[in-house]
Amino acid sequence: MKTLPSRRGAMTAGVAAALSLALAACGGGSGVSGGDATGPAAVPSKSAAVQDALSKPAELTFWTWVTGIEKTVARFEAKYPNIKVNVVNAGQSADQYTKLQTAIKAGSGAPDVAQIEYFALPQFALSKQVVNLSEYGADALKDKFAASAWNQVVINGGVYGIPQDTGPMAMFYRKDIFDRLKLEPPKTWAEFAEAAKKIKADNPDNFITSIDPGDAGGVDSLIWQAGGQPFKTSGESNVSVTLDSDPGVKQWVTNFGTLLKDKLVEPQPGWTDEWWKGMGSGKYATWLTGAWAPGAIMNSIPKTKGKWAVAPMPQYDAATPMNAENGGSSVAVIPQSKNIPAAVAFAEWLNSDPEAVKSLNEEAGLFPATKVLLDDPAFRDVPWEFFGGQKINQVLGDARPPSGRAGSTCRSRCTPTASSRTPWARRSTAAGT
Repeated sequence: MKTLPSRRGAMTAGVAAALSLALAACGGGSGVSGGDATGPAAVPSKSAAVQDALSKPAELTFWTWVTGIEKTVARFEAKYPNIKVNVVNAGQSADQYTKLQTAIKAGSGAPDVAQIEYFALPQFALSKQVVNLSEYGADALKDKFAASAWNQVVINGGVYGIPQDTGPMAMFYRKDIFDRLKLEPPKTWAEFAEAAKKIKADNPDNFITSIDPGDAGGVDSLIWQAGGQPFKTSGESNVSVTLDSDPGVKQWVTNFGTLLKDKLVEPQPGWTDEWWKGMGSGKYATWLTGAWAPGAIMNSIPKTKGKWAVAPMPQYDAATPMNAENGGSSVAVIPQSKNIPAAVAFAEWLNSDPEAVKSLNEEAGLFPATKVLLDDPAFRDVPWEFFGGQKINQVLGDARPPSGRAGSTCRSRCTPTASSRTPWARRSTAAGT
């Protein structure tokens, strides 16, 4: 198994080149099975062993980079005192995956449980480096999760992780700019282009948004939102790529190619000081990204408090709305574990127990993947002072796609609700903007 690519793949600013490299960086696609595929029937003895493990002494090691998750883990240990969980930050995303692959290959040193993003999970699953949780009864959890999250852990009929968080896409926009120019949040991409022209006419140095030429995940998510499915896997090694013929790819290229050509959108690497300064100054009037963005905005450009709002993504056809996700992680069990039943029990509790998922949202800042929180009025109806009192979780919760799409999300930012939780959402020198 080859080392997984870093999150920042090299890509040119050209749309076609960006797309080609985005697909190449993803190693042939997510391999996620769409629809309602489920794994094989659980082996009764293994399923029973998961429940029994909660009452037996065990010590687990959990690799994760989520800041604040220790509080949720402590709740698990208080509820199940026989199980000790050691939380280890072994690096973020590709850094952790490289260490994990090395330990698996060496036959020792791997954790019992590991955080693995949706884009990376298929590589581990297809090479049998994570446990098929269907054998331990994980299929029973399916209805607890949003379909778009669950379908990203289902690979070739097996379940290889428990969804932890997710990132349905939305349009975060500068309400102060839109109000001043008497603009409504665009409901379609045609309206988006018209708004972009008015923003450019108001100030030639400003843009309706930026597009990061090095962010493969951003490209993939926008293609997904256009209905694209350009690359798939089947079996353990078959990969198909349909760049030239995929209608969603063509639609995205036409849309953003025109915006770039007309200089209504700026190619600009994201998460840099320059980019954050642009976000803070109003150079960029919108940010098209995942539901994890509020914390990044609040922590990196705090002086923009009250200037932001959230709206659904613009649509190609308002009569048939579509959306995608940008971001999200699962929690997988490693075969090297000496306590697999206990590891499965911990992964399931951490990501599906109502107490746990509430803690992950409130104390670790993860946008939920479970219906129990996404549909809870106590979650949905909270007004956000930073966003002018808007109940943004209503917009973000409704933004989740109805199902996962194969070959769509390859990159993700999974713990972005505080500046220290991802390498990109760090506090920059633009924080005071």
